[in-house]
Amino acid sequence: MNTTPRAARLATFAYFALNGFVLGMWIVHIPEIEHRAGVGHATLGWLLLLLGAGAFAGMQIVGPLTDRLGARTVVPLSAALCSATVVLPGLAGSAWTLGAALLLLGIGNGSLDVSMNAHAVQVEQAYRRPVMSAFHATFSIGGVLAALAGARTLGQDWSPAWTLGAVAALGLVVAIAAAPALLRSDTGTAEETVAEPGVRRRTPRRIWGLAVLALMIMMCEGVANDWSTLHLSTVLDAPAATAALAYGAFATAMTVGRFVVDRVAARVGPLAVLRGGASVAAAGLVAAALSPWIPLAVAGWAVFGAGLSGCVPQLFSAAGHADPGAAGANVSRVAGLGYLGMLAGPAIIGPLTHFVPLNITFLLPVACCVVAAAAAGVLRPAETAPARQEVAAA
Repeated sequence: MNTTPRAARLATFAYFALNGFVLGMWIVHIPEIEHRAGVGHATLGWLLLLLGAGAFAGMQIVGPLTDRLGARTVVPLSAALCSATVVLPGLAGSAWTLGAALLLLGIGNGSLDVSMNAHAVQVEQAYRRPVMSAFHATFSIGGVLAALAGARTLGQDWSPAWTLGAVAALGLVVAIAAAPALLRSDTGTAEETVAEPGVRRRTPRRIWGLAVLALMIMMCEGVANDWSTLHLSTVLDAPAATAALAYGAFATAMTVGRFVVDRVAARVGPLAVLRGGASVAAAGLVAAALSPWIPLAVAGWAVFGAGLSGCVPQLFSAAGHADPGAAGANVSRVAGLGYLGMLAGPAIIGPLTHFVPLNITFLLPVACCVVAAAAAGVLRPAETAPARQEVAAA
């Protein structure tokens, strides 16, 4: 069955929204699941590392698999896996079963993350203009819908198992229904390359450069996710309801920004988006960190989110376009390191607060933004041919 770029774009929107919705529904049920599994905060913190480990493993496995089989095949399967595994934490009754459930959920999430981004690159190629940022914005919209739906079901005293089971069923329907609209891979050469036994494709240095920048930028996102609210409450003594505005401003600005960035990138180019966005983000975080006034701090977090909004999509897009024959593998490298950065950022800030005040620790993500702005030239397409294949060592 042939499909159109418009239909493929709508289907990709559906998968991004599904991913955000599934993860969001897990997040809003964390307190209830923690209680039912009989684990404390400290144990849960360690168990969440399994979620991250599973996601990283799924990314590295599914990236090359997407190049071999095509995103049209792998995306629906990954979406089905991600949807089916979200019910498992709701069924967990101990730390061991919750850990296993989170590992499997992480694998499903990582698999869908890489495969749907690889397909998004195909859609962008079909449109011949930037469209990647809007997909990432749709992921955020899925998270917002999950927060609203989760609040409703929790208010009705639905058990996590029943709620997440319904989410799994809905996800399976979406995974199947959207599949026919996905684009077929036209990179026959890539499939032949991957299929040859004993042959591997070396990851170019440029891809690792993109991956390191993704680690830095997503580390900044992780810091905002986990520490923005605490910044207002502990440093500026804001009431809990007011402190929540910091993350709300950040998340809203990032989502709105991603709906706008594609048009900006089409006019000025991805390099300018990354360089300008990272610079704006650095200025916003400096304002938030040093402000003695709550309104200015909230505005700073909003500027931080607006600046970061277009950075990661440019990196993912560049990785996918660098070599269409290895788009999945390249995206998996960039997404994998980026995901590690998102996990590491909040963890690094905590120990630093033993030596300096919380707001001063934010100079670390500011420095990451400055480095990203300075190194934005890595987005320029390489003038050399794609990295040649090398026979793997026996």
